[in-house]
Amino acid sequence: MPSMDPAEYSDPLIAAARHAGNAILAVRAKGLDVREKADRSPVTEADETAEQIILAVLDEITPAIPVVAEESVARDGAPEVGAPWFWLVDPLDGTKEFIAGRDEFTVNIALIEDGSPIMGIVYLPALDELYLGIPGRGAWRQQRDDTTSQAIAVRHPPAEGLTVLASRSHRTPEVDAYLEHLTVAGLRAVGSSLKFCVLASGGADLYPRFGRTMEWDTAAGDAVLRAAGGRVETIDGAPMRYAKRGFANPDFIARGAAAE
Repeated sequence: MPSMDPAEYSDPLIAAARHAGNAILAVRAKGLDVREKADRSPVTEADETAEQIILAVLDEITPAIPVVAEESVARDGAPEVGAPWFWLVDPLDGTKEFIAGRDEFTVNIALIEDGSPIMGIVYLPALDELYLGIPGRGAWRQQRDDTTSQAIAVRHPPAEGLTVLASRSHRTPEVDAYLEHLTVAGLRAVGSSLKFCVLASGGADLYPRFGRTMEWDTAAGDAVLRAAGGRVETIDGAPMRYAKRGFANPDFIARGAAAE
């Protein structure tokens, strides 16, 4: 079994995320053919091409480690992940944002060890913005035209109240009911796993999610947020765990520093 120092894999996977992102943009430039999967969620050539790029790199650098990737699971079912480690890949998170012509879609790659994310990469192709998080070591952001990465960290909420992130596509009455008990200074609609990265970089304080998500939707952003000093918890306050049966997440709250 290969070494599990996640930093070993960051450079080739950052390159893979960027390569996948370029492929996504190339598909968008030529026009989209949107299809519907069995669960009625949309999929495009961009999702599938990006996933193939990432899977090829993972097969080269960690051939013994299972990979759970969204489009492969939709097509072939989920593989066994009995080993301590496995990869979670969402090649294009925020497909609805992508189809709508917005820029808040991401490429997500996460390494899981014993149910916890130990590395996450989130790349925004349209903005050329990349986030890397290794819990226990730190989180970094590299923006367009930057030659170096900048360390990022969560903020302490300002006295006037919380800035709350909501999903543009999945705002629910349960979210509104949850927020009634909090002092909210502002509400921002943000798509995809970018919400975790906004929290991680101190741009907001709280992201409550009530409704269905899958592990590949959250793992990479969760790793970035944990690495920046935040946390992702189930409604009962337990840390989010991965390798759950069916890879579906419960409702959760993603927080910056002491967000309540």
